[in-house]
Amino acid sequence: MSWVVVKYGGTSVATAASWASIAARVRELEGHRVWITASALSGVSNQLEAALDAAVAGAPSTAVQDLTARHHALAAEVGIPVPHDLQALLDDLQRLLEGIRLTGEASDRLRARVMSFGELAATRLGTAILAHHGLDARWVDARKVLRARALEPGETHIRATVPVERDPERVAPLVGDAPVVLTQGFIAREPDGATVLLGRGGSDTSASLFGALLGAERVEIWTDVHGMFTSNPREIPTARLVKRLDYREAQELAAMGAKVLHPRCLPPVAMHGIPLVIRNTLDPHAPGTSIERDTSDAAAVTAVVRRTGVTLITLSTLAMWETPGFLAAAFAPFADLGISVDLVATSQSAVSVTLDHVPGGTDGQAFRALLKRLRALGEVRVVAPCAVVSIVGRRIRAVLHELGGAFAVFREHDVHLVSESSEDLNLSFVVDEADAPRLVQRLHGVLFAPQGDDPRLGPSWEQLQGAAATVVSAPRERWWVDERERLHALCPEGARYAYDLRVVRARARALTGTLTSAGRLYYAMKANPHPAVLEVVASEGLGLECVSIGEVRRVREVLGDEVPILFTPNFCDVREYDEAYGLGAEVTIDGPDVLALAPDTFRGRPVGVRVDPGGGAGHHEKVVTAGAHAKFGHPVRALASVVEAAAAIGAPIVGLHAHVGSGILEPGAWLRTGTVLAEAARSLADLRWIDLGGGLGVVERPGQQPLDLEAVDRSLQSLRPSLRPGVELRLEPGRFLVSEAGGLARRARHAGPRQGRRAVRRAGHGHEQPDPARAVRRLARHPQPHPAGRARDGLRPRGRADLRDRRHPGPRSAVARDGARRSRGDRERRGLRAGHELLVQRPGPGPRGGARVGQWACWASCSAIFWRTSSMSRSFTCFSRSSKAGGGRAPG
Repeated sequence: MSWVVVKYGGTSVATAASWASIAARVRELEGHRVWITASALSGVSNQLEAALDAAVAGAPSTAVQDLTARHHALAAEVGIPVPHDLQALLDDLQRLLEGIRLTGEASDRLRARVMSFGELAATRLGTAILAHHGLDARWVDARKVLRARALEPGETHIRATVPVERDPERVAPLVGDAPVVLTQGFIAREPDGATVLLGRGGSDTSASLFGALLGAERVEIWTDVHGMFTSNPREIPTARLVKRLDYREAQELAAMGAKVLHPRCLPPVAMHGIPLVIRNTLDPHAPGTSIERDTSDAAAVTAVVRRTGVTLITLSTLAMWETPGFLAAAFAPFADLGISVDLVATSQSAVSVTLDHVPGGTDGQAFRALLKRLRALGEVRVVAPCAVVSIVGRRIRAVLHELGGAFAVFREHDVHLVSESSEDLNLSFVVDEADAPRLVQRLHGVLFAPQGDDPRLGPSWEQLQGAAATVVSAPRERWWVDERERLHALCPEGARYAYDLRVVRARARALTGTLTSAGRLYYAMKANPHPAVLEVVASEGLGLECVSIGEVRRVREVLGDEVPILFTPNFCDVREYDEAYGLGAEVTIDGPDVLALAPDTFRGRPVGVRVDPGGGAGHHEKVVTAGAHAKFGHPVRALASVVEAAAAIGAPIVGLHAHVGSGILEPGAWLRTGTVLAEAARSLADLRWIDLGGGLGVVERPGQQPLDLEAVDRSLQSLRPSLRPGVELRLEPGRFLVSEAGGLARRARHAGPRQGRRAVRRAGHGHEQPDPARAVRRLARHPQPHPAGRARDGLRPRGRADLRDRRHPGPRSAVARDGARRSRGDRERRGLRAGHELLVQRPGPGPRGGARVGQWACWASCSAIFWRTSSMSRSFTCFSRSSKAGGGRAPG
């Protein structure tokens, strides 16, 4: 019987349901021998890296206890006892980490050995789970099968290379006649027997190496997406599945930024003509992407992708002109220092290259040595960070005439370098990293239609995920469907914001009922400061987290003096701290400077300290609020300076606070923050609480999985042993409570079919009328001194915005944040205060407007629609009266 190699990634082996799916797939492959290649459980490799770093630093760590709990929980979920060999493996890991902690050193060789425990533990447990499902799988140590070559310059034990071989007979003694084999990805051994790793993403490479070695019929990569898409579907939900690819196209896509496959996994299967198929573990019967040899010569554009973290180096000198061997001399330092060059462009007097990976980074010794040697040849310019945006396909030069319109998107952005591959497989543009997401989105919109009859392309990500994928784990998250008639009545001639407080209450109860490890929850009121929302949140037992003195005042005005307040400003006027103390709030500071600036304000008063734990998280780089590039919080390594300054004025430090980012859907993120804060707290005798911040994410795009609150609570429970008795854990949810509770109800102008969908266009679409929420945000930044006196920027007076008005804007409003500015005068100039009149434009007689000034554009044939917005998100869902309940979705 022929072999089929099936590889399962971390998210595909992390639950009992995932292993049931694996067992089902093995049964479907009856008539074949099945070689299962498994990764570590999702997140385990990151935990092992953190444990290594903590051990080298001599810090205590609960990593082994956490890993033990993870694997024990999975065994319990399946309903089996913990295998003895798994427990022995974890005990061995504990001894290794303890040895590293005592010596304070960990070579790459030792790091590789520690990192291998994730895959070894997952497969030890997996063997027992498959037996529970009636499958007799033979466990095989991958290090006895995959033999790495001796390390070459630039390679280490954590990034080794395994030669491609085809030798089924070599495997036979290890597996015998076993129909099912379970082994590890990511790990191999070098000639002297030491463990080596194949680099992050190396499990894909392992699977293809096993396929080549066995002469397999095919290799299947099972992951959490359906295959390769025309762009990153988590950023562009309209991206379409690519059903068929040639090895060269797939290699180009993987190398240029598509993260579904590791680039190194394709050469082994391509060398032996073995088909590789990508499938979705969560949707096993859906179509995937098939990669095999394709002899077609038709020109086509396949995808638009981006690769970030790129460094651009340009060497310029007139000595390059007609100098034989100059390029050889220019590239020699790269080879000598083990630095790989990606893209290259040359002119008569300059050569530019991009670097994806630099050993030691751009601050390391190798990069400094490279620049020194290049400067001996000419002038050197470095641009970083950059991104490479690539149009990938086949015979790109043959379709250049069709790309003319697409190039218009570069009109607003600098392009540092343009490169076209010699194999005619991609056209790449090096741009500033911040510009890349928008460029990819706009290029994709020009080059790919959401629907069409291209036989190489399948359904879009949105269609594959289906409506169920967008469901958020909140009761009544589609409440606006049930309340459509009331919403119609709310906007007979315009647009109104509407909230369903039952959703806020249900969310609050979900948090308080599940996160039992947290002593107190604080609602981050910047998410939505509407008084009715504040009243509901407070009635459910949550305190209020305020970032400005204006928010503190508003809480006291609306809720009285009893509700707990945590005041967490950044760089505010020192007088606001004194006022916050007077209003009974707990106060945090962000460094020692404010203590020196106003010692009398803090003398003898308790303070919390916001620290930067050294690493951030979040659904987008712009909302990451900790780490090297963040401006918030005092570096945790320099906490001693704050302790010293506080001690000098007798201000006890009673709390540590950190907020690492927003929109986080990974349950373990708060544990990582808590581990850092718990270690820092050991020297603080007066500590009463540790605040892990907010950032609890909500589903915003198709394909995202809701945040698992029970997993968050389990991770926080594991933090308890490292805290002193009596120290309280806190969290600060914001958007999690309100993002599904409110939206904008307004009239529809048009509803009808469009390319297989139901398109709904709102009244005043396009140039006729700006979004009221956007107008509010603009006015929050630049309000009118006398709003009713004159029109500004095309806006006309429209009503009064009291904080209790239902038209008060929803998420991220600045209305109640008038104290966020540095001074009172500045607040009066720039802050939008309660009682200001809002200016909302009505459709005028512009080039596309058909209504006269002062009239809303309404048609009898159109009904109300409801636009549900999430803060910091530009996605919308809507319904119209003519749609059926639960339907009527349209792109925003």
